[in-house]
Amino acid sequence: MSTEQQPRQDPGVFRTKTVEQSIRDTEEPEHALRKSLTAWDLTVFGVGVIIGTGIFVLTGIAARDNAGPATSLSFVAAGIVCALAALCYAEFASTVPVAGSAYTFSYASIGELPAWIIGWDLVLEFALGTAVVAVGWSGYARHLLHTNLGWDLPVALSGPDAGGSFDLLAFLLVLALTAILVIGMKLSARITAIVVVVKVTVVLMVIIAGLFFIKASNYSPFIPPAQPQEAGGGWKAPLIQVLFGYEPTNFGVMGIFTAASLVFFAFIGFDVVATAAEETKNPQRDMPRGILGSLLICTVLYVAVTLVVTGMQRYTEMSATAPLADAFKSVNQPFFSGAISLGAIVGLITVCMILLLGQTRVFFAMSRDGLLPRFFSVTHPTFRTPYRATILLGVIISILAGFTSLEKLAELVNIGTLFAFVVVALGVIVLRRTRPDLHRAFRTPWVPVIPILSIAASVWLMLNLPTETWLRFGVWMAVGCVVYFLYGRGHSRLGKLGKDAKF
Repeated sequence: MSTEQQPRQDPGVFRTKTVEQSIRDTEEPEHALRKSLTAWDLTVFGVGVIIGTGIFVLTGIAARDNAGPATSLSFVAAGIVCALAALCYAEFASTVPVAGSAYTFSYASIGELPAWIIGWDLVLEFALGTAVVAVGWSGYARHLLHTNLGWDLPVALSGPDAGGSFDLLAFLLVLALTAILVIGMKLSARITAIVVVVKVTVVLMVIIAGLFFIKASNYSPFIPPAQPQEAGGGWKAPLIQVLFGYEPTNFGVMGIFTAASLVFFAFIGFDVVATAAEETKNPQRDMPRGILGSLLICTVLYVAVTLVVTGMQRYTEMSATAPLADAFKSVNQPFFSGAISLGAIVGLITVCMILLLGQTRVFFAMSRDGLLPRFFSVTHPTFRTPYRATILLGVIISILAGFTSLEKLAELVNIGTLFAFVVVALGVIVLRRTRPDLHRAFRTPWVPVIPILSIAASVWLMLNLPTETWLRFGVWMAVGCVVYFLYGRGHSRLGKLGKDAKF
């Protein structure tokens, strides 16, 4: 039995909150979440959020512009980066089964300011991710309405990407999902399970039906000859090029890793599973199963889909907008093409909902700790959900989705996720040293080797992102630090320990 370590009561920004105290906070009636999720629910959540925009869109872009048929290896490389991070997430989520994911893990290991920074980062990541996916869903929905019903939204309500000013469908989708999340997690899980069945059925259909239309000649060459990327100057250039003069290539062996930086977006979301730890019946057993299980399932499906699609259609001819549907069009199979488009529309709903779920749980955890106003950490007396935070964020994101352009925000989601991976891996190393006495239901193997590899792989992908993405990210982090020192530090419950806070 472990001896509880007392929280450090110093005023420093690196004060840590003990694991035991984090768990005790979940027992406060007014701020408690309902435990209703199982390992199956978590796996469904993971699959539901991972299979989305990435596999339905990015496959064609990566194959055509970066790696050719070897894009399947790019998915393997991105999957390995996520697997390294997933092992670290699994240890934390089973040891600290509290809402907040990387934010909560950082608070228990590295300190309050790093926890705030990662929480602020996750708020951005999930908000932009939700908005981006909602806009992507809106595009698919408008296309389906036009193709099948001959009905078009007014241009003004079709969103910036379609030449309009406001995206009505994306706005309404986020509001509807907000209402579902307020009502309860179990309802969200049931809806997600139904949609995931549809989505996985579509993916399996692509794999099985596509096998009959593969041409071996489309795989030759499997790794196309390397080509220098067009010179990207200034803010558009990858940071690694600006700092070290390294110029990423398209195709060839290095093109596989260039594509991995792009298709990494297809894996974003498995870390959202960790935000539901507090609402899991048996988190010590079920969180590792949910995180690792969903990631494994999706990686296998991604690799299989990519191999089939690049075998059906020459990579140089692949579509950048709807590669799976267009691959079936190229072999005169319109039925499968339409089914894939419908599956994408249904599937993106769960991606949007679970990203919104993740953000509300991080916001809720930060509010419960006093770093954001405690008003937002009160749970609904009937549904036991953080309804105030959910409504606030849902309204803000619905407006953001209404005015969002996809291209500008997707890369910010990538850098935010990778930054979270780095902090969680570092936290595993630190907590192993500072709290070796803690019971860990799941232990990341080969510590510190696995966490160090996770940090290195994540940093490598971050360096391949454009310099302007780093600049925007830096501005958001700077704003976060200002908010922390003006509000969070003075209102922190941990900082008030022994004064007026009741821990």
